[in-house]
Amino acid sequence: MASIIEEFLRPIVRSFLSDQTHALFVRAANWLDTNIAGRTTKIVIGIILGLAAFFSVPIVTGLLGF
Repeated sequence: MASIIEEFLRPIVRSFLSDQTHALFVRAANWLDTNIAGRTTKIVIGIILGLAAFFSVPIVTGLLGF
């Protein structure tokens, strides 16, 4: 019974978390875009955030078991 419930809840929770994190990142990106002046600064910050995501996403997904 527990596996059946998990089978139904896992996609729902994954979808909800995906939607919420996407909305959070879009809000953060819009906020950064309005508060940072200069093209070079935006590129540097984008590279730093990209590297952070590159290393943190596999760690978080590994810890969560996805």
